[in-house]
Amino acid sequence: MQPDFWHERWRSGKVGFHQNTVAPALKKYWPHLNLPRECPVFVPLCGKSLDMLWLRDREHSVVGVELSDVALESFCMENGVLARRADIDGFEEYAADRLRLLCGDFFRLALPTLGSCPAIYDRAALVSWAPELRTRYVEHLTKVTPQGCQTLLITLEYPQTEIAGPPFSVDAECVNRLYSAHHEVRQLHREDILAADPRMRARGATQLYEACYHLTRL
Repeated sequence: MQPDFWHERWRSGKVGFHQNTVAPALKKYWPHLNLPRECPVFVPLCGKSLDMLWLRDREHSVVGVELSDVALESFCMENGVLARRADIDGFEEYAADRLRLLCGDFFRLALPTLGSCPAIYDRAALVSWAPELRTRYVEHLTKVTPQGCQTLLITLEYPQTEIAGPPFSVDAECVNRLYSAHHEVRQLHREDILAADPRMRARGATQLYEACYHLTRL
């Protein structure tokens, strides 16, 4: 989707994709990555996700990147995060205890700005990209992360003809096609969640699965 689309969604408050609770899959499957405490975790297209606070509470340092300043300002205000703001390499940085939130274009993010992040949490990024942008997203993500980087990837699967997206349907074949050249891909779980998601049912979905993957950068 174009940047104007996301800016308008945040400005108008049309953020039905935002979850008001921590993702159950994060709580259940994050331990599979077996990461040390204080390990930095990168959260691409982080929005105002409460998952970042859950990761920080587990003593991880969290680095998020988000296009919308409205999203990051809302995150800080709604959660009492006292952030220091500064301009860093073309990004506006919101810095607080074990949190660095970078406001700007993901595709302009370079390794010196991001820093070394041995782990990634992706619940809302891959599924937000239209098919024609997914390869570019994964290639850039691979470029700015080190060998051995561990990723918890959460995707949705549904008949794409029923809903225009975002979020878009991303099945196991697509995940393997995007990641297998540079990652070991292991599916951890796949679950029917249609009954638990009234918003997607209201949009017309007749099937809905959530899948979780553990990716290891080769």
